[in-house]
Amino acid sequence: MLPDVHRTVDAAWKIESAKIVASLTRMVRDVGLAEELAQDALVAALEQWPVSGIPDNPGAWLTTTAKRRALDHLRRAQRLERKQEQLAHELGQRQDREQGADARPEDEPHDVLRLVFLSCHPVLPTEARAALTLRLLGGLTAEEIARAFLVTETVITQRVAAAKRTLAEEGVPFELPDGDHLAERLSSVLEVVYLIFNEGYSATSGDDLMRPGLCLEALRLGRLLAELAPGEPEVHGLVALMEIQASRSAARTGPAGEPVPLHEQNRGRWDQLLIRRGFTAMLRAREAGGAPGPYMLQAAIAVCHAQARSAEDTDWSQIAALYEALTRVLPTPVVRLNRAVAVGKAHGPRAGLDLTDALLADPVLRDYHLLPSVRGDLLAALDRFDEARVEFRRAASLARNAAERAFLERRADELGAAAPAGPVLGEAAEEFLGRDGLDPATSRSYGQTLRRLRRALGDQQPLASLTADQVTRVFTTAWGEAAPATWNRHRAAARSFGAWASLDDLTTGLDRRTEPRPRARPLDPAQLDALWSLPDLPLREETLWRLLYESGAGVTAVLSLNVEDLDLEDRRVRAATSADGPSRARPRTRPRTSWRSGTARLLPALLAGRTRGPVFLSDRRPGPARTPEAADLCPDTGRRRLSYERAEYLFKQATRPLDPARAGYTLRRLKQDPRDC
Repeated sequence: MLPDVHRTVDAAWKIESAKIVASLTRMVRDVGLAEELAQDALVAALEQWPVSGIPDNPGAWLTTTAKRRALDHLRRAQRLERKQEQLAHELGQRQDREQGADARPEDEPHDVLRLVFLSCHPVLPTEARAALTLRLLGGLTAEEIARAFLVTETVITQRVAAAKRTLAEEGVPFELPDGDHLAERLSSVLEVVYLIFNEGYSATSGDDLMRPGLCLEALRLGRLLAELAPGEPEVHGLVALMEIQASRSAARTGPAGEPVPLHEQNRGRWDQLLIRRGFTAMLRAREAGGAPGPYMLQAAIAVCHAQARSAEDTDWSQIAALYEALTRVLPTPVVRLNRAVAVGKAHGPRAGLDLTDALLADPVLRDYHLLPSVRGDLLAALDRFDEARVEFRRAASLARNAAERAFLERRADELGAAAPAGPVLGEAAEEFLGRDGLDPATSRSYGQTLRRLRRALGDQQPLASLTADQVTRVFTTAWGEAAPATWNRHRAAARSFGAWASLDDLTTGLDRRTEPRPRARPLDPAQLDALWSLPDLPLREETLWRLLYESGAGVTAVLSLNVEDLDLEDRRVRAATSADGPSRARPRTRPRTSWRSGTARLLPALLAGRTRGPVFLSDRRPGPARTPEAADLCPDTGRRRLSYERAEYLFKQATRPLDPARAGYTLRRLKQDPRDC
């Protein structure tokens, strides 16, 4: 009996939760409070139904119980704010009229529609909109949403809580947008529903290609929205698009879960019921009138595929024309990439490749695995197999979904073994970074540059074919808007790599940018007094700050110090000797660093008897996947050297209360003005 009760409660909640939360939100004008009251009703059902039995109308029971709790809340609030008395009285009278088991407020559909617009409000980040929509309108728990999106339950709980808090702080009203704002707000709603569907239809990460639960939730939300807004053509267009795409689900994967491309799918496995429902929704969209919007145009493309009896019968010219129209109303890089595929099918791979190559410098697509995948298909169709193989390998390295990654690797393998062409970019980069004598900071900096080149061009890019034009394109895409110092750092790394590999100058098309370096104004005596007076300063931070202030040395130089470099008795850094040998952890020239009594008092406690390794250590041991150089590890504790980024962050956080701008100070401001010395 008990499992049946729990299943009934769960089913009733999934069906009724959106209506209940919407109705309560209208009453209490707070979506967070409304959901809490609805959850109270759910808990009451779980407690009472196993004893009293399942009511004849579970949904009405949950609704009535939730509203009674809302009325109790409002009546309690009367004692604090008397002006709510009349509101509670009126709501009480309405509640008395709705005691029948089947009673529903007349404006319930409008309440649900208001809730849809509220949960998808543009003031919220996209991820928060999706989580809140599934929570309020789908009735899903945080655990279910987390499982669907492959994140932790804590992440979803935080997203939902932050979304409710933002809605409250921004004073977002529980109302339908007026005519001037309806189109914009409806676009946000449709975007969220389609995002949920796409995450289920083609999962961005994880082991499986699809997550059917999300597809079903998106379809349910889309159908609900079509009932609530029957006069909106784009709503019906989205429903048509999702119905037809969902009809292919059974044919999209093979026996082992591998992706099956559209042109290879067994069309006999397409769900004809969903296709008919999609066609019906498309007819409703057309009957609603108006110029076709992005969802109607995408649905029309889906209809073309669904009407073709075989892949050979597909009207690619019509699809290419529809994509041309779609790029005019939705000129996103992904739509333009899809248009390139259609043009390649309709007018030949050379035409498609020209359109695809025009997208290589688009920052939005720089790590999008389908860009090199499409290029691989088009290059293979042109019999340029070596280039296609490189593209498929690069696409596989960018794909976060295991099934897609394996599929792309197989595509590369099917093109045969690569012809001997000398070293490739990935191997050369690893060899370059593994050279002796490269200090850790330089290695990290070079590694960032080469990782971006490898992701953009592929590890299998023959080194001999690497050109300055390719490097320029990667730089423009990745760092075109970066600060001059960042641009110049990556430029220097590319130049060093090219010189090491005996290539022509890879930075020919990259001009060095002027770096304005505003002088950091040192902290004044009052600011320093406030800093040293901060309560409960951690020993490591206080020692580092004192040493930076008293020595006048640079932050990087101080953080690179090892215990064996220090002469505690003379309060200075020992002079480098030939016996020291090369150290990848130390700068080539040790700074002439000395300190005064403040640092001298703190250093012995910080070192705690240690005789080797970095002076300033991080809080934790590094994980297995992030093993640093041996010179950056403490042999006694196993902890790594404190990074500049972490030290800067901690100083900013600690000094935020002291900074009138509330941004916090930088470590460079601890360096004394020479005129004050």
